Amino acid sequence: MKVVTSKEMAEIDRLTIEHYGIPSLVLMERAALAVAKYVLEFNPQNVIAIAGPGNNGGDGIACARILKNKVKNIKIFKLFSDEKLSNDCKVQLDIAKKFGVPVIEGYPEKEDISKADLIIDAIFGTGLKRAIEGELANFIEILNSLKKQVVAVDIPSGVSSDTGEILGVAVRADVTVTFGLPKIGHLIYPGREYTGKLFVEDIGFPEELTDSEDLKISTIEKSFARSLIPPRPAYSHKTKYGHVLVVAGSTGKTGAALMTAKAALRTGSGLVTMAVPAALKVVFQSKVLEEMLLPLPCTTNTLSKQALPEIMEFIKERANSVAFGPGVGVNEDIEFLLKELILNCPCPIVIDADGITVLARLLDVLKNARSQIVLTPHPGELSRLINISVKDIERQRINIAQKVAKDFGVVLVLKGVPTVVAEPQGKAYLNTTGNPGMATAGSGDVLTGIIASLIGQGLSPFHASLLGCFIHGLSGDIASKKKGYHGLIAGDIIESIPESFIELRQ
Repeated sequence: MKVVTSKEMAEIDRLTIEHYGIPSLVLMERAALAVAKYVLEFNPQNVIAIAGPGNNGGDGIACARILKNKVKNIKIFKLFSDEKLSNDCKVQLDIAKKFGVPVIEGYPEKEDISKADLIIDAIFGTGLKRAIEGELANFIEILNSLKKQVVAVDIPSGVSSDTGEILGVAVRADVTVTFGLPKIGHLIYPGREYTGKLFVEDIGFPEELTDSEDLKISTIEKSFARSLIPPRPAYSHKTKYGHVLVVAGSTGKTGAALMTAKAALRTGSGLVTMAVPAALKVVFQSKVLEEMLLPLPCTTNTLSKQALPEIMEFIKERANSVAFGPGVGVNEDIEFLLKELILNCPCPIVIDADGITVLARLLDVLKNARSQIVLTPHPGELSRLINISVKDIERQRINIAQKVAKDFGVVLVLKGVPTVVAEPQGKAYLNTTGNPGMATAGSGDVLTGIIASLIGQGLSPFHASLLGCFIHGLSGDIASKKKGYHGLIAGDIIESIPESFIELRQ
């Protein structure tokens, strides 16, 4: 499903009305019916609709009129004078009055809210750009403090539809009913938290507009993820499903390499080899079963520059994808190895963790990469890479992911909530799976192994990243049902990968 900014949604709305000829009042009526449907699911008896001056207020007023014969008591509180109302809002207000819906000027008293079973938030929609202040801000804080059931029309008032930021103060909704397409603010924190359960309703926008290629941001949904799963024909063998080389691990960080390799195997790789420091061979050999080892020349703690010829020979003869970075260490030798791989590796490389840290001094090299590169940073790693604060990255995670992907010609997987996958041509996808229990050591190493495995099985780096993020999050969701959030560890995610494929195929 596409995800839009307020400007993009306004353009869809305009074209639907002006080019396709659907009157704005018809769209408003459909929106109001959609909201009323979800309001009635709460089975309320006393409902208050709080209406602002724009078409969002008109939606709320129309909804109140629809509910008049379906609930015991319904009231509209109109916060702005008639002179400030949009034309459609005025029309709906006039109709509501003729239907006998009580319309009260000004803010509800605390007692009014306390008596209500449910509040309809129709104060501001997606067009809000400035912070809410003064009397209205005080009212919203009182409303939130009373913890009433709230259904928001389109987006909770005070949430920026383009960034998810809170513009001064915002209504906390239990349910938000939006129209046509979800907005960025519904899916990015803190707006996602204020949105509650999100329902996207079709009110008649043409598919040519809501599925346009001009809309660059989408969500990764189950049906789309399923379509990307590599086939497993009955007549096949292990070499058909790719050989992943994991360049990872150092003294004290052997687990990162092992988890990356194990995740790649669980995702379906036919073969996985770990390129590791020879000094740690005994440690690794005692832990592996299905994985293979390539012990290489090393320094005291990490792989050394002298490992390069053997790495390149192995890649040339056997590898279909490379995972570089988990626990590999940070020093000049690792920097040298990564630079040479970027410039000369004939297959795609997934770079994570320590690999991203050393990449900070090699950014210019990315533009001369021989093969496609996937970067999988969390905000802290990306901050060190591009010298932008974590706070600013979180405020603009979609825009920054798109810019980094374009500037460096890479597929960028910006981990977080939600994880954003961007490619150089400008497309970005928001992942829809995952949970707080996955904020645990090694979770990122698992994702690296999953993506590298899918590339090795024949998916493009971009599609492998999309499916990989979905499977990673879904595996975490499956694991959390057994382990809970607090007890979840990266190994649980790996063990749940097979179940995630089963669920995707159902």
